[in-house]
Amino acid sequence: MLAVVDWHIVWQRIFHPNSVFAKALWTTVYIAVTAQLIGVVLGLVAALMRQSRVAPLRWLSGFYVWVFRGTPVLVQLYFIYFGVNILFGITVIPTVLHLGLFNLDGVALAAILALGINEGAYMREIIRAGIDSIDAGQMEAAKSLGMRYGLAMRRIVLPQAARVIVPPLGNEFNNMLKTTSLAFTIGAYEIFADAEIGYSNSFQPVEYFLGVAFWYLVLTTVWTFIQAAIERKLAASERGEELSFFERVQAVWNPVSAWRSAR
Repeated sequence: MLAVVDWHIVWQRIFHPNSVFAKALWTTVYIAVTAQLIGVVLGLVAALMRQSRVAPLRWLSGFYVWVFRGTPVLVQLYFIYFGVNILFGITVIPTVLHLGLFNLDGVALAAILALGINEGAYMREIIRAGIDSIDAGQMEAAKSLGMRYGLAMRRIVLPQAARVIVPPLGNEFNNMLKTTSLAFTIGAYEIFADAEIGYSNSFQPVEYFLGVAFWYLVLTTVWTFIQAAIERKLAASERGEELSFFERVQAVWNPVSAWRSAR
């Protein structure tokens, strides 16, 4: 069976990618990074809304999580790209977004928004768990020193919660790097789209999808090293608790159990 594989194509896809693939790889990375940043910001806002004493804010936070965790991300991608402009009657997702030094394709913008908003619902639960893990006495002590709620949250609670938040956040970004492949379905030209087009032209799925699998593995492995460095920095005062590199590699395949081990 191995004899039917054209290993020359696999070699070219892995070690000699062309400029078109390089552009697709860059698209994958910036969609993932930007969407994750949006998800973290939305998750933090939603988590703080959940802590609010204002009931409508808590309800809105819960509704946000209910909707975006309860519907498939693929449906959200299609809705934002094809439906938002029609729903609001204005151009929310333009064909091209002009950002001064560069132009952002409307498909990539829709993918970033859809993945970022979806990610925010999961990040809300991760950040909420991190905040809840900090003893309530920390906030009371900060208030007794004259700190307002926002200042105490920013200087006392969130820095301590970061050690709990970062491991699952890292696993979420690992997943985000792979979830960007769904953007192909609305026309984004990222690395999965490049492999799909190559397969469609040659009818050699093993070669092209093996090549793209290698590049996804490269991206997630690079992030594994970065995540390990961040966690070592945060765990400087508690050496020995952070996961080893090989445990992080396993986290790519089983992020839930790895997160529990980290905790």
